[in-house]
Amino acid sequence: MAWFRAGASVARLAIRRTLSQGGLYATRSRVAPSQSRYFHSTVSKSKVQTAPVPRPVPLSKLTDNFLDGTSSVYLEELQRAWEADPNSVDESWDNFFRNFVGQAATSPGISGQTIQESMRLLLLLRAYQVNGHMKAKLDPLGLEEREIPDELDPALYGFMEADLDREFFLGVWKMAGFLSENRPVQTLRSIMTRLEQAYCGSIGYEYMHIADREKCNWLRNKIETPTPMQYSRQRHEVILDRLIWSTQFENFLASKWTAAKRFGLEGGETLIPGMKEMFDRSADLGVESIVIGMPHRGRLNVLGNVVRKPLRHIFNEFSGGTKPVDEVGLYTGTGDVNHLEAVDPVVVGKTRAKQYYSNDSDRTKNMGILIHGDGSFAGQGVVYETLHLSALPNYTTGGTIHIVVNNQVAFTTDPRAGRSSQYCTDVAKALNAPILHVNGDDMEAVVRVCELAAEWRQTFHSDVVVDLVCYRRFGHNEIDEPSFTQPRMYQVIRNHPSALEIYKKKLLESGQVTEEDIHRIQEKVLSILNEEFLASKDYVPKRRDWLASHWSGFKSPEQLSRVRNTGVKPEILKNVGKAITTLPDNFKPHRAVKKVYDQRAQMIETGEGIDWAVGEALAFATLKLEKQYCPLDHVTMNQNEEMFTVSNSSLSEFGVLGFELGYSMESPNSLVIWEAQFGDFANGAQVIFDQFLSSGESKWLRQTGLVVLLPHGYDGQGPEHSSARLERFLQMSDDNPFVIPEMEPTLRKQIQECNWQVVNVTTPANYFHVLRRQIHRDFRKPLIVMAPKNLLRHKDCKSNLSEFDDVQGHPGFDKQGTRFKRLIKDQNDHSDLEEGIRRLVLCSGKVYYELDEERRKVEAKDIAICRVEQLCPFPYDLIQRELKRYPSAEVVWCQEEPMNMGAYSYIAPRLSNAMKALGRGTMDDVKYVGRGPSAATATGFYQMHVKEQADLLQKAMQPEPIPIPI
Repeated sequence: MAWFRAGASVARLAIRRTLSQGGLYATRSRVAPSQSRYFHSTVSKSKVQTAPVPRPVPLSKLTDNFLDGTSSVYLEELQRAWEADPNSVDESWDNFFRNFVGQAATSPGISGQTIQESMRLLLLLRAYQVNGHMKAKLDPLGLEEREIPDELDPALYGFMEADLDREFFLGVWKMAGFLSENRPVQTLRSIMTRLEQAYCGSIGYEYMHIADREKCNWLRNKIETPTPMQYSRQRHEVILDRLIWSTQFENFLASKWTAAKRFGLEGGETLIPGMKEMFDRSADLGVESIVIGMPHRGRLNVLGNVVRKPLRHIFNEFSGGTKPVDEVGLYTGTGDVNHLEAVDPVVVGKTRAKQYYSNDSDRTKNMGILIHGDGSFAGQGVVYETLHLSALPNYTTGGTIHIVVNNQVAFTTDPRAGRSSQYCTDVAKALNAPILHVNGDDMEAVVRVCELAAEWRQTFHSDVVVDLVCYRRFGHNEIDEPSFTQPRMYQVIRNHPSALEIYKKKLLESGQVTEEDIHRIQEKVLSILNEEFLASKDYVPKRRDWLASHWSGFKSPEQLSRVRNTGVKPEILKNVGKAITTLPDNFKPHRAVKKVYDQRAQMIETGEGIDWAVGEALAFATLKLEKQYCPLDHVTMNQNEEMFTVSNSSLSEFGVLGFELGYSMESPNSLVIWEAQFGDFANGAQVIFDQFLSSGESKWLRQTGLVVLLPHGYDGQGPEHSSARLERFLQMSDDNPFVIPEMEPTLRKQIQECNWQVVNVTTPANYFHVLRRQIHRDFRKPLIVMAPKNLLRHKDCKSNLSEFDDVQGHPGFDKQGTRFKRLIKDQNDHSDLEEGIRRLVLCSGKVYYELDEERRKVEAKDIAICRVEQLCPFPYDLIQRELKRYPSAEVVWCQEEPMNMGAYSYIAPRLSNAMKALGRGTMDDVKYVGRGPSAATATGFYQMHVKEQADLLQKAMQPEPIPIPI
């Protein structure tokens, strides 16, 4: 069968050439079906109206018009080999030859069927499997014009009208469906009829791009059933009930909110019954939890009729809504969570987290479903990024079901202007995912493909796509006038019956339901909708309606949270440090790796010179030891291997960051970190930062403790490898630059009330504490880290083990204990009051080490350098402490980045506010040292970089006062 599969395209060309040379037919392309049901693309030229029944002939007597003169020779050689020894040929060929000499146990012994005809019939069958969807009736509006492939014309294979009532046997192959062993002898007419029903009805199947025979056979058995599937009367009533709910829900909203933009589902109402049947089938197959991501269109209907969110809650929100009780001031309500497919990777990550927390190692109990628009599925790159995660070991969820609500228009763009491919779903072929196109007006066909999608996912644990071809009865929203941009389409839509009207007519004509049954269901639905509408006026939402049970006990920004210490007992640090620096006895490391581990063991042993990597490893290991989160693999025994996962991910920022965000949102009991290759690359994931990370808590009460590591620093690597665009994250911070919040430690809620934290850490110990701080608090906030590059191996970027512990009197211990230092004061032994210091230089990140080196070089002992480790929220209390310490110093902000980038624009108004409160001046008294304004983040010339860096260091240390920035 492998040979036959490979030779199919050659066969088509050969058949076309040899048969046309014989004068049998001429081909022409057609758009509409011809009068003949099967012979749709041929015009007969022969005067012979009937074809004689061919008699069996030896292979050697066959004319060479099949496979262009080579196949009969090949077949004859196979037959000779088979006659000499049946075991010398493949089992499929053994069965093939037995059929035609009457030896096979299941052989019908058809006397008039030649091997040549059998091979052509197999090619015809394959053509339907490959291209039958091109003839399927998918467009409910009947507007799409598609050429029907010549390969679906029996005449191409030499079959004439007179052959329709001849009986044929397809042979016994290791296949399924029409080629399975138990199929009886059939006439060509019955074969063609069933092929048309299976592949050219309201469902178009695309699966022959899948290279796995088992998967294709499974689908063939589902598609190529002996007779079409029929539903019972009870199932018909259930489906009808669900379609009435879907339709009347939209009608009810339209009647109550006539001028509102609700992005209704009119034209695609069959989505709701289809999804409910999909959910039912999934539950039958073991699914217990489903995570849904979808665009704005139809969301209210899905929430009400699929997710079963209380209708009174939906109506209350749609009327203007109220905030959850006991929540004041901060929450702005919902938004378009799936703006242009952005939610896709978030759903996949959340699903993966659910699987972990529920011990769903087979990935059969938790499933993700993504609903897409046709334009965005074809046009948005994050769709492919998400699909591409589906089979990666640390990102797979055992398959996602994708439902494309195909309105056949994207906003106002026709398909021919919105994509280059035949279908909007063609991108999914890269994953070997089956694609099930269905006419959205055929209610039972929609149910069928939705059930089939659920069965595929639970059987093969891989993605599957349902393309629901429907239409948008109104414009992009209900206020738009769509006939301005699609006049022809909307002329047809105005006169087109709804899916409910079509289905009611079908059931009434078949006698499955009565008018009384329909009226009863409609009255019941309308009564419930009216009751819920009245109840919505007094509905008050609760916070528990918004938050999952995992987050019970975590505090909102309105509730004061105690700051906790993050130091660890010295003996624990020693024990953990020994574990993470000891290689297994049965592992032979590369000598360079062994050297690294030996050096790390020495750091732990002496307690000195702890570098960045060891500090990070200690943070992970101690959190695990506290039975909270993230272990290193051999710190404890018999642990779930997924408890600590370090992943080499797909080279995708948008998709992978979205995945990690989704994972972190499922439960607070995880430390999830995404590290960019370079911080510059984070701009590829800007939608995730904008849509979710910076604003998710404000919009949806959704907290996350996701940590984002963005390597940042000016080392002369050019404009694309220097800046993580620190200014963007600070610009999106929501703290007020002109208001100093309450900074008393026992009353401070500054971090809780800010949307996220932005830090630029300069010591391994402080990095250790900022990671542990993410967990040792009873709320969660995103943490943006300007991660170092050259500090990873910088000779001065070291910490002592005593800075990690909780011992009073050790370097890391202050009045409250050992914890993350938002600001690190000057490392010279300065008293609480130093009037002899002429300049206070405030900086952040690795430029500190260069400033300190320059200060030592020029012996500028009258200059103090303080590191602002936490930029956002701004540490007003610690800044004012340093301003008081140096009352005579001019205040300078120094940075490596250009003036219009970096932290300067964020720092300047807040620093001046802190100074003003102490009577130390205004904005004009905040001096600037750094690069000048620039369009590019950095120069691409290394020598220019060196000069710029030297200039700013010299300026920061110059004896003369720093001029006011102009």
